[in-house]
Amino acid sequence: MIRLSKLSDYGIAMLTALVRHEGGQRSASELAEATGVPAAMASKVLKQLCRAGLLESCRGAKGGYGLARPASSVTVAEIIEALDGPIALTACIEAGSGECVIETLCPARGNWQRINEAIRGALAGITLADMAETVPEAFLLPGERHDAATVIANLPEAG
Repeated sequence: MIRLSKLSDYGIAMLTALVRHEGGQRSASELAEATGVPAAMASKVLKQLCRAGLLESCRGAKGGYGLARPASSVTVAEIIEALDGPIALTACIEAGSGECVIETLCPARGNWQRINEAIRGALAGITLADMAETVPEAFLLPGERHDAATVIANLPEAG
């Protein structure tokens, strides 16, 4: 099974929560609470995203973290690479790795490169704005949640 690391999973969740909170900064503790990410881990992830240039931080009473550029221009691939490094399924494809003893003789190496490029391309085609479009009710922030009656009342009638 291929899985994202916890860092990438948490980073994507927190950035998605940040995008949903239009027009402002959010503190690390607010993002941790909104996503269920442990506070220490949230701070670590947010600092890494700042170093990668995906977030900006602002100190002070009204400070916090905000996107460094529009959500429509931040890709899932960029987030993963900021937190985990290059996207690669095998160690032999990562630059300068040399971890594999058959790396120079491997007949599959060229195909792994193609597979990695396809996966990276797919992740680069999904933006943070795309990720924030549909959010399950359980992950909505207080004030964004709707009771069932309100949701049902606002559904369009079937024609």
